[in-house]
Amino acid sequence: MSSSNFIKHLVCALSSRCFHQLSHRVARPCPSSIPRFFTGRKARELPKPIPFAADISASLSSVPSSETSRIDSFASPYLSVNVRCHKDVADMLSEALLCFGASSTTIHEKDAGDTSNEICIDSIFPEDEDVSMCISHAADSIGLKQIPKYEVKLGDQYDWIKKTQESFNPVEVTEGLWIVPEWTTPPDVQATNIILNPGLAFGTGEHPTTKLCLLLLHRLIRGGELFLDYGTGSGILAIAALKFGAALSVGIDIDPVAIASARQNASLNDIGTDKVQLHLVPSKTSSRLMDPCGVSEEQSSDRNEVIFKAEKYDVVVANILLNPLLDLSENIVSFAKPGAVVGLSGILREQVPSIMDRYSQFLEAISVTEMDDWACVCGIKKTNPATS
Repeated sequence: MSSSNFIKHLVCALSSRCFHQLSHRVARPCPSSIPRFFTGRKARELPKPIPFAADISASLSSVPSSETSRIDSFASPYLSVNVRCHKDVADMLSEALLCFGASSTTIHEKDAGDTSNEICIDSIFPEDEDVSMCISHAADSIGLKQIPKYEVKLGDQYDWIKKTQESFNPVEVTEGLWIVPEWTTPPDVQATNIILNPGLAFGTGEHPTTKLCLLLLHRLIRGGELFLDYGTGSGILAIAALKFGAALSVGIDIDPVAIASARQNASLNDIGTDKVQLHLVPSKTSSRLMDPCGVSEEQSSDRNEVIFKAEKYDVVVANILLNPLLDLSENIVSFAKPGAVVGLSGILREQVPSIMDRYSQFLEAISVTEMDDWACVCGIKKTNPATS
């Protein structure tokens, strides 16, 4: 498949649904007017405002100016919405809120002594969002007969940033592997430390799907591999693969904020462009996109032919969501060499059978690892999937 056709298929498939991650169990697809994909996964707010804002401006020098409007919104006020619901629907409602307009959601853990059936979801909405309608649609989409009780407050962006920064601490993924926020000191300077300022992009090392992918790479990378991070987010997997010994990491995403975040994080880890290549796939909102599927005429370059070359990579990991993993299965697998390992995550344990069924035609020796309610599926690309 040519690079231009790949991009058309990618953007059209991704823009037709809402692909946010916390539970992925929304009862029906979200409106096509809300194109979300790679960076919507367990959203992380902008931690450390001043350094990140400065670095992100520099990182966006090669991003189309029309794509930077969302970045300007970092300085805007936001709506802090506290939603109360039954604990059994918290995951689904959290997902649905993301689907219908929330920028991020956080489910409060219940105290050990709390015997009530209610749970609180803290959510962030853009200042101009119709919160009432969003919550109504979200509740309806998961079959709730009544709209949950909620409270709306106008928040200051700095308070949001500061609160998130304080909550992000060093994470030990496994012995000798740490994810360390930029503003803290590594607990073990002798360990493999991935320095991170995630910004709005997914991938802090705290979420089980990110940990599962990191552990997979830790086992797989032996040295000299070409690695593709399909939906790079903060760039954490691309950076980790290089720290483990890969020769080259390539990360793609449709969100300029994610690409800027990944570039900053690569710089924080002293990784240059000779080792990591981070590329923005055009989105439907860019003014440079020239057709209904959102493909820019300026994107069909020799560079893209190299990036999207079939059967180029030794390891391909897509830590995204169930629906895009299903819709884009052929594309994801096409980048892997025969005999290469393909890792698939961003899915719940209960969604594994759907992934296994879809990918069994492409992969063999499929295995599953789990953490909490989440799973990572990996397998070896068949030499000739069409006739296997």
